[in-house]
Amino acid sequence: METPKTSSLIPSFLYSSSPRSILEKSPSPAARSSPAATMVSRKSFLIASPTEPGKGIEMYSPAFYAACTFGGVLSCGLTHMTVTPLDLVKCNMQIDPAKYKSISSGFGILLKEQGVKGFFRGWVPTLLGYSAQGACKFGFYEFFKKYYSDLAGPEFAAKYKTLIYLAGSASAEVIADVALCPFEAVKVRVQTQPGFARGMSDGFPKFVKSEGYGGLYKGLAPLWGRQIPYTMMKFASFETIVEMIYKYAIPNPKHECSKGLQLGVSFAGGYVAGVFCAIVSHPADNLVSFLNNAKGATVGDAVKKIGMVGLFTRGLPLRIVMIGTLTGAQWGLYDAFKVFVGLPTTGGVTPAPVIAAAEA
Repeated sequence: METPKTSSLIPSFLYSSSPRSILEKSPSPAARSSPAATMVSRKSFLIASPTEPGKGIEMYSPAFYAACTFGGVLSCGLTHMTVTPLDLVKCNMQIDPAKYKSISSGFGILLKEQGVKGFFRGWVPTLLGYSAQGACKFGFYEFFKKYYSDLAGPEFAAKYKTLIYLAGSASAEVIADVALCPFEAVKVRVQTQPGFARGMSDGFPKFVKSEGYGGLYKGLAPLWGRQIPYTMMKFASFETIVEMIYKYAIPNPKHECSKGLQLGVSFAGGYVAGVFCAIVSHPADNLVSFLNNAKGATVGDAVKKIGMVGLFTRGLPLRIVMIGTLTGAQWGLYDAFKVFVGLPTTGGVTPAPVIAAAEA
């Protein structure tokens, strides 16, 4: 039977398991079996909710981007706040390695000097900053992924999908870091200088009084240097890893897998991607910690003080554990929220040959 020509400019492999998985809203059983049911309408591009049959969010509508943005807030804000103790030890190991020589000794020193409460110092700027970053990171990634796919067209979007993932994530992160930078500056100062401030409420005005509003963005360039490679690796490797899991490790197609299994794949793919993210972004992470801790310091000062080897290795084992767990949890939470609102999980579907044939 001849497959009808699709009019959608969006590469369906990005979100659907096949052309037949994207149907008109509330089709009858008889309509599902008809050829017309396989048509993809630009005005009715709906994904049925697993909990509310017949209801859905229109793909790439304002509601879709709002859902992805809020999912990003939950994904990044909650996870970064949860690992505040690890981040606290990591930052102190980067700033004062003579005192904080290892992960275990770092926790011991903090516990002795500041008590259990001290492990969560800086949690408010962490929550606020990474919530803002997550909103921009995931929301704009979905936007730019569609935008660049439209520019490329269905054939080239399928052929060069990894480049689209890389370009979309890089574009999103440029914006996300502008939102994160002021909070990150206050967080590092609060965490690495005991007595500077209790948290965000008193730390922010004290920081501005000391270095001005411009000082809040002193670490923006190193932050871009850390976060843009990190995010490009995070999204592109995740999409690739998840696709490979469904292709080689799971016998059934993605659309036949349970939602629980799909979310497990999201976590596993995110964890592996996080390990790669930690390695490629670690030198810049050391720079960000150094610059935000030392008033008036430059990148040259940081390199001279830490050394080239230190930039790549100081605090790396802890950061691999932290970022791997963090990234896995972020993808798990993000996709869980998407499933909750009736959207499909991210990644895992290769381009369907019938789509290419239909566009030919």
